[in-house]
Amino acid sequence: MKKKADIILIASLLALAAVLFLVIRLTQKPGAWAVVSVNGIEVQRIRLSKDGIYELNGGTNVLEIKDGRAHMIHADCPDKLCTYQGFIDADGQAIICLPNRLTVVVSGPESETDFVQ
Repeated sequence: MKKKADIILIASLLALAAVLFLVIRLTQKPGAWAVVSVNGIEVQRIRLSKDGIYELNGGTNVLEIKDGRAHMIHADCPDKLCTYQGFIDADGQAIICLPNRLTVVVSGPESETDFVQ
């Protein structure tokens, strides 16, 4: 009896997780910009529609924009965790490099500037 209840509980939790994942994924809005900040100060906005490779923070990090998605392809920090965070393309998603104090956050289409000082 206890084993059957455990299986029902596990199946219910897995179903709930799948539903929540789908709801979150289907309600995400696509982003238009990769907003780059260093030390919490916005230094650059890069259009996600403009493919290219961008050196950030004086070359400590290299960001690739391809097919409307952003991905950190290089970092000079010891653990390089930001390079393993994968591609981001939805409003609010972020890549964070703590050692270099750099963040890249996907933002919606509300701004039209390419560079902010």
